[in-house]
Amino acid sequence: MTERTTVRLPEELLDRAKRKAAAEGRTLTSLIEDGLRLIVSGSQKVAQKKRVLPRISKASGGAIPGIEFSDSATLQEIEDLDYIGRLKKFK
Repeated sequence: MTERTTVRLPEELLDRAKRKAAAEGRTLTSLIEDGLRLIVSGSQKVAQKKRVLPRISKASGGAIPGIEFSDSATLQEIEDLDYIGRLKKFK
């Protein structure tokens, strides 16, 4: 048998719970039931998402041989050639 009860919740928490229930296509009651079952059972802990760390480059070396960083005209030319190459891919 189900019973009715009144629960006082902070407005912000209630709004978040309503949005989550709607996003999952379920009722607020079912969301609250599941949450209470998790807490009361004590057998399941709330799972934390595993942190995903960004990949670290293993590349070694330096600039491409023949590139002089003090020569801005050469750097601009390389950038222009790269840009033209990318444009050709879309034609």
